[in-house]
Amino acid sequence: MKQSLLFTKTRREAPKDEVAKNAQLLIRAGFVHKDMAGVYSMLPLGVRVMHNITQIIREEMNAIGGYELHLATLQEKSLWEKTNRWDDAIVDNWFKSTLKNGTEVGLGFTHEEPITALMTNHISSYRDLPRMAYQFQTKFRNEARAKSGVMRGREFLMKDLYSFARSTEEHATLYAAVQAAYVRIFDRIGLGASTVLTFASGGIFSQFSHEFQTISDAGEDTIYVDETKKIAVNKEVLTDAVLTELGLSRDTLVEKKAVEVGNIFSLGTRFSEPLDLMYVDEAGKQQPVVMGSYGIGVGRLMGAIVEVLSDAKGIVWPKAVAPFHIHLVEVAKEGGEAHTEAEKIYAACAARGITVLWDDRDTRAGEKFADADLIGIPFRVVVSEKTIAAGAHELLIRATGETSALTTDQIIAQVQNAE
Repeated sequence: MKQSLLFTKTRREAPKDEVAKNAQLLIRAGFVHKDMAGVYSMLPLGVRVMHNITQIIREEMNAIGGYELHLATLQEKSLWEKTNRWDDAIVDNWFKSTLKNGTEVGLGFTHEEPITALMTNHISSYRDLPRMAYQFQTKFRNEARAKSGVMRGREFLMKDLYSFARSTEEHATLYAAVQAAYVRIFDRIGLGASTVLTFASGGIFSQFSHEFQTISDAGEDTIYVDETKKIAVNKEVLTDAVLTELGLSRDTLVEKKAVEVGNIFSLGTRFSEPLDLMYVDEAGKQQPVVMGSYGIGVGRLMGAIVEVLSDAKGIVWPKAVAPFHIHLVEVAKEGGEAHTEAEKIYAACAARGITVLWDDRDTRAGEKFADADLIGIPFRVVVSEKTIAAGAHELLIRATGETSALTTDQIIAQVQNAE
């Protein structure tokens, strides 16, 4: 992509009403546009990051046997009445509307009910189990007060996976597989070192649910971390009885602020029984399907990466999710030797599967470097008459600021070998 053709512009200042660091930087760097409180549009750079994050999640969900689908956003009132989750007194964040024929509908804030109803058409025997299905779906939640930038919005992209099993034992196997997949996801996107498995309230489903909490001062949750065991307890369930059950001591726990970037729940038969999702077991007896629910907020992950990995100059994207691998900065007069050399580097990278944002704009070098710092692409290559004369171009690693002078082939090799 040539930066001269990119319609978005960087900004020196974020909107005055935006206080979250993640949204400030994402807006200033041209990744998102704020439409209203809690609602953000994704711009071209933001779309590329979101695509990279979703692809990593997709690969890990497929690897454990998940199959992708896409469920409807509009929700039928009668379905949710069966599980007692239509009433605003019970679920207070519905967006609801009325069709022209008078039918009342809602915009999905989660999808346990519709996927359970759907599975009644596909699960009837023990031979149909176990199964896992997931989607990437826009959710709508009528938050009283949207805050934390893209990490808590009224409209957001979520990956939700649902598991279906014959027994609690079989469910436990699926649950463990998803838990391990989540660990791999957070490692791959660059948050593994700062994300901890956290025991939280299970509500009516089970004694505990599990959250994946990323340590950050921007977090809304308070957790207590055992840094040796690498597990934590959410403040909402911190009692002596819970600590005893988990084999933890208050003396070893450290209080931290954190962002919930994923959660997993054992649902039991909470939805299968009222929605009649049953199967016939080996003995010919009808049994309710045992379910689990597993969520990751994709936009929330994007915001958490910015909160945790940014610096004073701007965003610092990990290679796996960055919009491009290389920010190619051409420092030259238009049509000069540096422009021709930049074209060669651009073509060589494309031929080797390396993505490049080529800053070919006719503007000052200092402005280009400041924009590159703000946008945060992991590798920056500077091409100028000076680097051409030296026979090597400057490669800067955004995360460390380390620079080196390398040939085009050496640059490509280093970028390909980098994690």
